Amino acid sequence: MKYFLLALAVAMNMNTQLIFDFTSSSDIQRWKIVNDGVMGGKSAGRISLNSDGHAAFSGQISLENYGGFSSVQYSFDKLQANYKSEIKIRVKGDGKNYQLRVKDISNNYYSYITTFSTSGKWEDINITLGEMYPSFRGRKLDLPNFNKKQIEEVVFLIANKKAEKFELLIDKIELIQ
Repeated sequence: MKYFLLALAVAMNMNTQLIFDFTSSSDIQRWKIVNDGVMGGKSAGRISLNSDGHAAFSGQISLENYGGFSSVQYSFDKLQANYKSEIKIRVKGDGKNYQLRVKDISNNYYSYITTFSTSGKWEDINITLGEMYPSFRGRKLDLPNFNKKQIEEVVFLIANKKAEKFELLIDKIELIQ
């Protein structure tokens, strides 16, 4: 009983902020696709709502013309965060690896990133911001891991260095303090 009460007290002190909850009536116009076409590649990604109201980030990765990635990004009003904060995502992948990227300021040239694996089943994945490292164009930067006071953008990206079809279903994205 003592441990249950302790866990309940910890959970009650956690501040959870919703970043996005996909439903059949969600407006996804602010979600933007960025494919490798920005550098001459031929990959094609898209985002849509499926019949269950989940976001479907899907497409085809091509390695032609030095391509190899597709991403979907969402900018929002800043949310207070710190290195101990967590991003909680509820996703159903296709068994492939994806990156989650965040920016403290949406127009920064670099992102803080981590890679997560998917299992083909619905799963909740918690990622501590302080474990995310800074990267620009696939290169790790010589800067500290996330240690900022806010976030303004989340990105899902696939770049597994192979030509492949992909689909990542996204249900909810939250920030936990």
